[in-house]
Amino acid sequence: MKLYSVNTGYFKLDGGAMFGVVPKSIWNKINPADDNNMCSWALRSLLIEDGNRLILIDNGMGDKQDAKFFGYYYLHGDDTLDKSLAKHGFNRNDITDVILTHLHFDHCGGSIEKRGDQLVPAFKNATFWSNKEHWDWAVQPNEREKASFLKENILPIEQSGQLKFIDIMGGSKDKLGGTSFADNISIRFVNGHTQAMMLPQISYKGRTVVYMADLLPSQGHIPIPYVMAYDMVPLTTLNEKKAFLKEAVENDYVLFFEHDPQYECCTLQHTDRGIRPKDFFKLEEL
Repeated sequence: MKLYSVNTGYFKLDGGAMFGVVPKSIWNKINPADDNNMCSWALRSLLIEDGNRLILIDNGMGDKQDAKFFGYYYLHGDDTLDKSLAKHGFNRNDITDVILTHLHFDHCGGSIEKRGDQLVPAFKNATFWSNKEHWDWAVQPNEREKASFLKENILPIEQSGQLKFIDIMGGSKDKLGGTSFADNISIRFVNGHTQAMMLPQISYKGRTVVYMADLLPSQGHIPIPYVMAYDMVPLTTLNEKKAFLKEAVENDYVLFFEHDPQYECCTLQHTDRGIRPKDFFKLEEL
């Protein structure tokens, strides 16, 4: 098995929304905002080369939306999905599986591309993995979350026949209680950010690497009260963070960040302020 970090670009979101109740005087030191209060965030996917399978976790925003849409989110930087895959010697057609942690546009927008007037899967040879509970949540969205679930990113996956569901309840479990996906890959489920978000957990080189998605979008979200205003059930997120961080520090997990603009990975340690980052490093340094 080999893991690769795949950056698909950067985008901007309102700093206040990203840090919730934490005041700007504090969070602005973590990720300084521009004159419009917007902070830059990564769109970082994870690629797993595992035998005959090439598994991609999330795929960024894609490029099929119009200029008005991208004007809201300021997609920037030189990285793209195709460039990053090519850097590791791969292309889209090599991908066998796409795990979608959840169906918000910045995590699954790259799943579908426009070819003429058609919306088709960007990974023609891949199976797309979600779960039934989250899929139903996304295709019948609540009013608060509806702007994040774009039908053009979601429905064509099902229409293509390439969609499969990971069984939350009936799937076999690993020793930590996660749902097994493949040898050395399991899925844990959390519900604070959105219903049944999936966090892939990989046994790699004697370590446990957890793809944090939006439970911990960046290292700046490790302190317990730092919960995004985007989260549907903030107190659930808070409790999920507490439980996960305790487990992670006790077992020396490697946290892989999807949105941190600077850091790919970190480990954790106990401090007098609570659990905080210990070491920062790139995935390739493992």
